[in-house]
Amino acid sequence: MEIRILDYDKEKGTLSFILKNSTPVFANTLRRLIINEVPTMAISEVEFSKNSSLLYDEMIAHRLGLIPLKTDLKSYNLTKNCKCDGKGCAKCQVKLVLKPKPQAKNTWFIYASELKSKDPAIKPAYPDIPIVKLLKGQSLEFEATATLGTGKVHSKWIPAHVYYKCKPSVEITGEVKNPEAIMEIDHNRIFELKDGKLSVNKDRILHSDLSFDFSEIDKNVKLTASNTDFVFYIESFGQLSCKEILATAVDVFDNQLDELADIIKKSQ
Repeated sequence: MEIRILDYDKEKGTLSFILKNSTPVFANTLRRLIINEVPTMAISEVEFSKNSSLLYDEMIAHRLGLIPLKTDLKSYNLTKNCKCDGKGCAKCQVKLVLKPKPQAKNTWFIYASELKSKDPAIKPAYPDIPIVKLLKGQSLEFEATATLGTGKVHSKWIPAHVYYKCKPSVEITGEVKNPEAIMEIDHNRIFELKDGKLSVNKDRILHSDLSFDFSEIDKNVKLTASNTDFVFYIESFGQLSCKEILATAVDVFDNQLDELADIIKKSQ
């Protein structure tokens, strides 16, 4: 098995790569591990001191839980694995506080950047996310608790949007009699016309979504999907970098396999 990086944009939080010499089962396992098992920080509890806004406490708490928080996996444990037995300590949770500002004369917004974290490493990934709009004379004050969790418990802990497809392969085996018909349905732009002849745009092959069977128009045009190579796409939500997400997913899988091996040994 081999991983070949296609594109990595750290600022945008995107990563694409080809998983070679693998199987559909492993590809889907990797996708599910990223979604369900890679831990991130998210606000799980909120204690309100003041809230005279138009939104109920529960609505604001829900919005706070969906704010992606930068995550430091080396410094924190999952609550179930922490030495405090889930009671809450500095190794499994961190406090974020919103202190009230002097009441404004006009309407104003509370943004994620105004959350003050006890740990500078745990902070909103996108400071400009609006939390609530306050009218004249209204105020908001609370203390939020962020914990490390996984997507299988709640979607707010999912680290990224991840998907894959079988690697497409395009082949022109002979003269194409009606290239215009092929070009008309080729919305992925994997073909191009040169001197009236149909040719493959090699830079666009991986962009094919395999939605059309071009052989129905001309048998000399074949678009096939590999059963061993897969094109992966990861779009981070901001808590972790794409490389951290991928590396953590692999580590989680290794640990699960070790646990399975121990169970098998004990059962023999």
